[in-house]
Amino acid sequence: MFHKTVTLQPFVDISVHTEGFEIVSAQFGGDNCVYVLLIKQIPERERGMFVPSALKQPYTYKVLMIEDQYIVDEIWIEDQYFNYHYVQPLRRHLLLVGARCSYYGAGKYDLNAKVCDYKGRTVREFLLGDGIQNLQVTEKGTIWTSYFDEGVFGNNGWDQPVGEHGLVAWDEHGNKLYEDHVSDIADCYALNVVREEEVWFYYYTDFLLGCISGGPSQPKVTFMNPEISGSSGFCTDGCHFLFDGGYGKHGEYYFKKIEKSSLTKGHKVQFLNEKSEPLVPVTQDFREDLVLFCENNLLYQVSIKELL
Repeated sequence: MFHKTVTLQPFVDISVHTEGFEIVSAQFGGDNCVYVLLIKQIPERERGMFVPSALKQPYTYKVLMIEDQYIVDEIWIEDQYFNYHYVQPLRRHLLLVGARCSYYGAGKYDLNAKVCDYKGRTVREFLLGDGIQNLQVTEKGTIWTSYFDEGVFGNNGWDQPVGEHGLVAWDEHGNKLYEDHVSDIADCYALNVVREEEVWFYYYTDFLLGCISGGPSQPKVTFMNPEISGSSGFCTDGCHFLFDGGYGKHGEYYFKKIEKSSLTKGHKVQFLNEKSEPLVPVTQDFREDLVLFCENNLLYQVSIKELL
């Protein structure tokens, strides 16, 4: 396995917009724009360990919409009492989703998905379940959620978790379109929604890479073994893959390709920033054939094509 070093240049500096805010996440949208979720202050963990769902005081969020190299919109969402972690475009609205939500009794639970307009006004809210690991929305408005172990086996009052099968697709109003009944998912580590008819996922305990073709209505699921344990994300052009390194190797990346229906051993890739220093992102996101890094208020991206 040979080693390749790639130096990246930032494509946008968001520091002017982050003053007084903290970065929660930065994600690709299905519309080829980048969405950055900011909050005035990251809520404290309960007992220093657990991420809260409902908040005891109002928080202000801000969403940056970035197209090409330009910040084209800044949406303020004020007086919020829920802890949101993800933002995606949903047709002509924004979808904010919290990773955690609690069940309190029959018919009583947190609604952890909020649809807002571009003025920050709430359009509707619904449930997407506790323990969300990844969230990606297609251009047509299909919402895909993957779940970590607590979302699969239950916590926060959920005896029968919404995400018990590990991977679910929803319509824009929160109605289930698909859930995985083929894989034995205990923790869906990674998700890549390439398009409506092509969705990739990677899961524990089998450490297999799955591909759903045909869309939620006519799904066909196939599998490959990437020979990586615990990868937190990957991007692909359908033939080549860039994986996060996995257990004990997060921050390392491995480039592989498909040969004879299986993945090659591949080679290791190290990313450097514009100062030729190892890139240490605070957030990263994998979507289609791209990976997005955020380091020190600078955003970087690289495609599979650039690595070939």
